[in-house]
Amino acid sequence: MVLSAVIAVFVPRSFWARALPRHPALAVPVAGMAGVVLPGCECGSVPIAGSLIRRGVTPAAALAFLLAAPAINPIVLTATAIAFPRNLEMVAARGGASLLVALLMGWLWLRLGRADLIRLPHRAHLDELPRMTAFWMACRHDVIHAGGFLVVGAMAAATINVVVPQQFLHDLAARPVLSVLALAALAVLLSICSEADAFVAASLSQFSLTARLAFLVVGPMVDLKLISMQTGIFGSRFAVRFAPATFALAVLVAAGLGTVIW
Repeated sequence: MVLSAVIAVFVPRSFWARALPRHPALAVPVAGMAGVVLPGCECGSVPIAGSLIRRGVTPAAALAFLLAAPAINPIVLTATAIAFPRNLEMVAARGGASLLVALLMGWLWLRLGRADLIRLPHRAHLDELPRMTAFWMACRHDVIHAGGFLVVGAMAAATINVVVPQQFLHDLAARPVLSVLALAALAVLLSICSEADAFVAASLSQFSLTARLAFLVVGPMVDLKLISMQTGIFGSRFAVRFAPATFALAVLVAAGLGTVIW
């Protein structure tokens, strides 16, 4: 959230005009790859994407960054390599599938998305304030506004994490198609940080690598806390469209790539 305030206050609008291609379709992959150099967890990527849109970045590119950054950054990929030392292809599969989903969602939003679906919350006009004052106002705003939705989402995830029977998982693991859908849904419900979810996926050894890839691709893009934060930052009309579309595309890409590799 500090990074989102830095972008909102210290990075001029002219920078994004120079850094990103003018054509929105070309800006999407550039913004998606920026997740490597501007890494962050999925919770931080939501307010950062909001700040990017405020600074004039096309929403399609900002959304591609939102989805890609939590999954393709070096910290997450290194953790995945440590969690899967005997299946290092999982690292490339996770990074490639996550980036592909982010780009496809960016281009899909460019094609079908509407500007009125994104309603960023009102904040004081920061450009007229001293920079440090504007910076602290932006930090305070993002923490208070997004943090409340993060707490709500985390509470829901923790409740579900306790009540899901373990035997239920064992029964699903024996069914290839259902196991992919089950782990994808589990990723949404558990809402685990992308820097730690690889170790959870590795522990689910009763499931196929394809099902665990779906868990790793879906988790940083769609979970309860992210849906709550997206509702708070972008509005409910955005969240009810964006989250299901992202989930469906992430499952399809992960299942397809996993079938080819394994």
